[in-house]
Amino acid sequence: MKFIIDNIFLIGVVLVSGGALIAHTLQRVGAKVTPLQATQIINQGKVLILDVRSAADFAIGHIRDAKNIPLKELKTRIAELEKFKARPVIVVCAKGLQSAKATAQLRKAGYTEAASLLGGLDAWQTQGLPVSK
Repeated sequence: MKFIIDNIFLIGVVLVSGGALIAHTLQRVGAKVTPLQATQIINQGKVLILDVRSAADFAIGHIRDAKNIPLKELKTRIAELEKFKARPVIVVCAKGLQSAKATAQLRKAGYTEAASLLGGLDAWQTQGLPVSK
């Protein structure tokens, strides 16, 4: 008991940092698909690939048939995706971080089958999968 009282500040720091780590981990949890899973979904057809990178990055290279809506414009342009609400939506960015945010926005708007591409376009290209220009 004396140890706890003597080190209450340090114990508090450990608890707060541990809580922050857990909160961050839980926040990142969401629907994600690997490049292999994404190709299987794409091959089944009737899927929307939503690229949330900038228009300039999209022009350099993107997954075939992807639709480009930059993340900062997604809230205002989400109505453009209304016809895909019941279909699978694979959200792509460069590394998989921005797409997770976009997936959360889509799920909040009712896109229940929205998923983020794990590792983003970088992982896609690392797997040797095709990119259109």
